[in-house]
Amino acid sequence: MPLSTSTDLQPRLPDFFDQAPTLTVRDPLSEFLGAAEGGVLRYGYADAVRLAGHSCPTVAGAYLMTLHGLRALYGDALPVRGEVAAFMHDARDSGTTGVTASVVQLLTGAAPETGFHGIGPTGRFARNELLHFDRSDVPGVFGLQRTDTGAAVALQLNAALVPWNEEMPRVLPYAIAGRASEEQLRRFGQLWQQRVRAMLVDFADDAQLVQVTPWDKRH
Repeated sequence: MPLSTSTDLQPRLPDFFDQAPTLTVRDPLSEFLGAAEGGVLRYGYADAVRLAGHSCPTVAGAYLMTLHGLRALYGDALPVRGEVAAFMHDARDSGTTGVTASVVQLLTGAAPETGFHGIGPTGRFARNELLHFDRSDVPGVFGLQRTDTGAAVALQLNAALVPWNEEMPRVLPYAIAGRASEEQLRRFGQLWQQRVRAMLVDFADDAQLVQVTPWDKRH
């Protein structure tokens, strides 16, 4: 049996995923190995959803913070994937830190000690040891730093700027308890993605939602 089979089931993602901002980067490793012409790769919100397996404010927030951070570090130039270090404020097993870090890793290439160790004796294109946790010196959810220039920024998310729909408190308890009807579950999903959409489409460029500040990282 072939690994890829056709079925009647086709992925159907919310339309607003395509309305969210995208990220184009240059990945020297991808270029070196012939995976992408010029090493140019483009990521969309759906890529983060496929990685996480779900769409939520945490995934959307991590996605937006990373995009804003890279824009602050590179301006109009293409960010270089694999040449950005990431520093998570909290421990890797704290709250949603792991989910946030996975999205950051996807977009920047920054990996922890388990990441790619590079090619050859000099470790060219290595990505391991670029993702760090439990960094209380970061004035935000996480920080990003260019490995070539040392420039760094800290990212913070004010998710309260985008509140839940007023219906959510009535539906949420039933969904969490596993007592929701089919109609209630459908409505719960709609309300859940409604907030995610607002973050990614209506507030994507709002400086109050994603706050970017220069970070004087000395060590």
